[in-house]
Amino acid sequence: MKKKHTVVEEPEKEEENEPPVKGKRHRPEEEEVVYHPVKLSRNDLYRPPTAEELNQLKETDNLFHCSLLKMQMDELLKEVVLSDRRNQQINVFIQTLTKLLQNVPVSPIVEVNDLSWLSGAVKVPFLLTPKTTKGKFHMAPPASIDLVGSYPLGTCIKPNIKVDLAVTIPAEVLQHTDFLNQRYPRKRALYLAGLAQHLKSSPDIGTMRFSCLLGNRLQPVLLLTPPGKDSSRFTVCLHVCPPPGFFKPSRFHPNRNNVRTEWYIGLQTSHAERSEPPTPHYNTSVLADLLPRAHLQFLSAVSSQCSAFSDGVALVKVWLRQRELDQGTGCFNGFLASMLLAYLLITHRISNTMTAYQLLRNCLNFLASTDLTVNGISLAKNPDSTAPSLVDFHSAFQVVFVDPSGHLNMCAEMTACTYKQLQHEASLSLEFWDNPTVDGFHCLLMTPKPMIRTSDHVFQLCDLVKLQSSCKKQNLLSKLMDRSGNYIQTALPFILSLLQQGLGQRIHLLTHSLSPDLEWSVESEAPKYKAHPPLSFGLLLRPELSSSVLERGPPADNPKAAEFRQLWGPRSELRRFQDGAITEAVLWDGKSMWQKRLVPKQIITHLLQLHADIPKSCVRYVGAMIDDVIKTGSEVPGTGEEQSLVVVQSYDDLSRKLWKLEDLPLAITAVQGAHSALRYTQVFPPEPQKLDYSFFDREKTSRSLVPKQNKPCPRYITPITVICHMEGSGKWPHDRLAIRHIRAGFHIRLAELLKKHHNYTCNPCPTHLDVWKDGLVFRIQVAYHREPQVLRESVNTEGLLVVRDNEEAQALEMVTIHKPLLTSTLHGLQQQHPCFGAVCRLAKRWLAAQLFSDDITEDTADLLVASLFLQPAPFTPSSSPQVGFLRFLHLLSCFDWRNNPLVVNYNNLLTAADYTEIKNDFMASRDSLPVMFIATPKDKKTSLWTRRAPSIQMLQRVMLVAAESLKVLEHQLMDGSQTQDVRVIMRPPLDAYDVLIHLNPKQLPLLSQAVDPPAVTFSRGVITDGTPQSGGALPVIDYNPVTLYLTELREAFRDLALFFCDPYGGTVISVLWKPKAFEPSPFKTSQISARTVKVTGQEVQTIPNVEAILEDFKILGKGLVKSVEARYEKWTF
Repeated sequence: MKKKHTVVEEPEKEEENEPPVKGKRHRPEEEEVVYHPVKLSRNDLYRPPTAEELNQLKETDNLFHCSLLKMQMDELLKEVVLSDRRNQQINVFIQTLTKLLQNVPVSPIVEVNDLSWLSGAVKVPFLLTPKTTKGKFHMAPPASIDLVGSYPLGTCIKPNIKVDLAVTIPAEVLQHTDFLNQRYPRKRALYLAGLAQHLKSSPDIGTMRFSCLLGNRLQPVLLLTPPGKDSSRFTVCLHVCPPPGFFKPSRFHPNRNNVRTEWYIGLQTSHAERSEPPTPHYNTSVLADLLPRAHLQFLSAVSSQCSAFSDGVALVKVWLRQRELDQGTGCFNGFLASMLLAYLLITHRISNTMTAYQLLRNCLNFLASTDLTVNGISLAKNPDSTAPSLVDFHSAFQVVFVDPSGHLNMCAEMTACTYKQLQHEASLSLEFWDNPTVDGFHCLLMTPKPMIRTSDHVFQLCDLVKLQSSCKKQNLLSKLMDRSGNYIQTALPFILSLLQQGLGQRIHLLTHSLSPDLEWSVESEAPKYKAHPPLSFGLLLRPELSSSVLERGPPADNPKAAEFRQLWGPRSELRRFQDGAITEAVLWDGKSMWQKRLVPKQIITHLLQLHADIPKSCVRYVGAMIDDVIKTGSEVPGTGEEQSLVVVQSYDDLSRKLWKLEDLPLAITAVQGAHSALRYTQVFPPEPQKLDYSFFDREKTSRSLVPKQNKPCPRYITPITVICHMEGSGKWPHDRLAIRHIRAGFHIRLAELLKKHHNYTCNPCPTHLDVWKDGLVFRIQVAYHREPQVLRESVNTEGLLVVRDNEEAQALEMVTIHKPLLTSTLHGLQQQHPCFGAVCRLAKRWLAAQLFSDDITEDTADLLVASLFLQPAPFTPSSSPQVGFLRFLHLLSCFDWRNNPLVVNYNNLLTAADYTEIKNDFMASRDSLPVMFIATPKDKKTSLWTRRAPSIQMLQRVMLVAAESLKVLEHQLMDGSQTQDVRVIMRPPLDAYDVLIHLNPKQLPLLSQAVDPPAVTFSRGVITDGTPQSGGALPVIDYNPVTLYLTELREAFRDLALFFCDPYGGTVISVLWKPKAFEPSPFKTSQISARTVKVTGQEVQTIPNVEAILEDFKILGKGLVKSVEARYEKWTF
C-alpha cells in the first residue's frame, strides 16, 4: 500500500465534524489558553513589509472587494481541511484495515451462480437480473491495496470525510472475457461480499454497510467506519478493481456491445453481434474500475505544479455541495472538479501561481461559458488509435469530458439538464460575485440551495415502478439492457426531453434530483429499484410566459403541424385567431392568476400520461401547496390578485375624479395611496360589497347603518387610506389647531363635491373623509406638507421658537409621507415581479397566525419580502409565491440582525459607497439603533419602520419559530409519505402562554379568514349576488370588536401582561404575564389598580390581584368573550 505516514507530536484537539456553513471554531473546555502581548523591538515594529507581504496586499487589493473576503475564504479553508489529528486517525485505521484484508482466506473454486460458500449473514450487493451467467469464482487475498481518490491527493474535506481504498482482485479470479454479460460486475460484487464476510468478525471494524458508487448498481462499494467514538468521524469506502490493464480499453468503445440481447432476455435470436445495440453506459462502468490509480497519478503530477490546487478544489467542492450537485447519479463530484482544474492548468487557461480564489473564479467562468453538451473536452494529449473520438462520445452521451486515457467519458452518467443547471449556477455566481453591494462570500459558499428553495415549481414522480411501462411504450429495451435493468435511469432522459419540449419557452431551466447513493446493511439484500425515493424535478419559470393559457402552434398547412399534434395529442385543435390565422393550438384551463400559475402542472401531467403512461396520481406537484392559506373566492379560486386589481382600478378612478374637482379653495397637488391593498400586499384584499339593509339599524341623525344587537357582527369593511395633498399657500395658518380645522373644512368640501358630481355617499370627519364607492370604502385624508414642521415648533417661556422632534410629528410624517412613498414603490415592484404581492400575503399571514403581527408590522414584512426580490442572491427572483415564502422564512431565521443592516435598495438608488456608509454608520451607532435595522434609499440611518418593534426577545422568538417552520414546511413539501398538512406551520404553539381568552365566533367579523375556518358560518349583512353599489347608506366601517377589545386590554393591563391575537379570524387571545410585574411593590394609593394588599410583619406591599384581573377580562369583553382559561400550572411568581 502506497501512503505517506505523518507523525504528529502534539495532535491538535478537534471537535466533531461541522459542516462548512457553520464557520465556527470550538475549543475544548478543559483547555485553558492564556494570551500574552507580543513584545516587538523598534526595528521589528517599523520593519518594511517583505516581498511576500507586499504580494498578498496587492492581491487582496486587486482581486477582492475587501480584505474581509480574503480572510473569510482563508478561514473557510482552515475549517474544511483535515487536521493532522484526523489524518493520523485515518492512517492508523487504514493500516489496520490493510492487514486484515491481506489475510483474506482462499475459498474453493465454484460456479459464479453458486453462493454456498457465502454465509447467510452477508448478502451479495447486486441485483441478479438475469439470474444466471457463466464463469467460475473463488476468494483469494487482494493482489494490492491502494489509497485512491481525494485523500492521498490532499483534496478531501469536511464534513462527510470519505477515504477511498482500491482493493485489486487477483488475476486468477477473473477471466479475460468477463467484461461480457455482467460477469465482471457480478464477480466484483461477490468479491466485495467475501471481504465483508471476512471483516465482519473483526473487532477493529465499526459499522459495515453496502452502497453504490454514485448510485451505479454495477459498482457496489463497502463502507467501513472505525469502532468506538471515532465511528462517525470518517468513512472508508472500499472499491474492488481488476488488475491494471487486465481488460483492453478498446473493448469498451461506446459504440460496442458487451451485453448480449439473447442472454439478457433469455430468448434465442438469430442476430449477429454487429446488429447488437451498443452498451456505452455498461462499458463505462467496467472501464472506470481500470483507471483510478492512473487518475491519481495524473492528478498528483498536475497538483504538484500548482501550490493552491488542493485549496482550489476544496473551494469548488464547497460551492458544489451548497448547490446539491456533488452527490448522486450523474453528479459533478469532487473528482470531476479536480479533473476540471487539471484541464484548465494543462491547457494554460489558469496559471500555476494563481491562488485558490482565482482557481475557483476561473473554474466557474469556464463552466458558465463552455457547453460540454455540444463541445466536449478531453484530457488525453496523445490518445491511441483505438480511442473513441469526441464525436463518438457525443453520439452516446449527453455530456462529454474525456479522461487522460482518451477512453473514458467521466461525465457519462450526467444528463444535459444537470450540466445546464451547473452552467446556470456558475453564471449566477459570477453575476453577484462582481456586485460590490452583495456579500459574495456568504452567497457563494455559505448559503445552501436546496431544490425546494431554488426552483419555482417542484414536482415528484412517486410510484417509479410505472417507469417500466414508460420504457416499454417508448421501446427502450436496448437502453434498459445497457443500464442493466435500471428503468429509472433508462426512462429519465426521455422524460426530461419530453418535458423540455412541452414546456419550451415557459421555463429558464429544468432540473432533477440526483439519485442518492443508497446504503444498506451487509446482511440485507440489495434494494430493488422500486425502493428508490421519488424523483424530484424543479422548474425555473419565465414569469412573463409560464402562466399563458394558450399554446399556439404552426399553421394547419405547415409540415410541423403534424409534430405539434403528435406532441399534444387530443388537446391540440385547429383555432382561428383575431389576426385571421388558422393554427394548431392548445388551450389550458385557468381563469384566476392562481390557476394560471399552475398551467405547467397541466402540461406535465398531460404529457406524462400521453407519452409515458404515467398516470396523474403518480405526479405529486408541490408548486403551490402553501397558497391555500390565502386562497379566496368560491366560484373561481385565487390568491387575491384579481381582488387587488379591482381595488387599484377603483382607486385610480377616484384619483382621476379628485384631480378634476373644481371649486376648491386650494388646488390638489398629489393623490397617493397609503394602504397595503394598493400595493397588492393586503393579506385578504377588500372585496366590493353589496349590503343587506335589513341586517342593520339606522343611526338617528346621519341615517348611517349601525349593527343590531341580536345579530352576528357585520362583515368587516376595510377603509382604504388615500392621502390628498393640498398646495402650499400663505392662507394656511401656522397654528396646529387651526390647521386641523382647515383640514376638516377641506374634508367637508370634498364630500360636497363628490356627492354633487358623482353621487357618492360620503361621511366627513375632522381627521378624514370616508367615501363609499363601488362597494369599497376609501378614507381620504387631506395633508399639508408643513404640518409636521408646525408640530415640531413650540415657544418656550422666554418667547423663543424651539424646534423639537416629537411622536406626533413622526406619526403624521409616517402616514402622509413615508407610507404613500412606500406604497407607490412597492406597487412598481409588483409590476416587475407578478408574484411579489402573493409572497407578501403569505409572509404576513404566517406572521399573523404565529401572533407576531404586532411586532413585525405590515410595512416591515413588505420590506423584508422586497429585499428578497431586489437582492435575491444566490437565487434568482422567485416566480412562485411558495418559494418566495420559503426564502422569507430563511431570511428571518438566518439573517445576522446583530451585526448587519438589511438594505432594501429599491429602484437601485444606492451605490456601493452608500452601502459602505450605511454599514459604517450602523456599526458606529449599533447600541442605539433598533434590533432589526432596515435601511432604504430614503432612510439610511434611523430604520423608521422598525423603530418601535420588535424587541430583542420577540425577534429571537420570531427567528426561532421561522427556523422551525421552514424545517417542517420543506419536509412536508418534499416528503410525500407523511400526512400532508402545510397549515401546521400556521398553527401557533399556545402552550407557552399563561392565559387564553376564548372568543365568541359569532362576533368575529373575519372568522372566514382563519387558518382553519369553521364549518358553521354566520350571515354578516352582505348579499353575495348582485353589483356593488356606490350610493345608499354608509356601511359600518372599520368595526372589529376583537381589535377594540385588544386595545382596551393593552391600555388597562399593559404593565402586567402582553396580549397576542391572530387578526385574521383568530378565536383566541393569548396572554403572557410580565414576570417583573408580579414582584411585590411598596404600597401606594396611586398604584393600587388591579392589585391587592399583602402585609408581611411591619411591611405593607401590593401584588397583582390575578382573580380580579381575570374577571376584568370577562367584564371588558362581555358578549365577545366566551371563556377565560387560566393555566395556573405554568405560573411561577
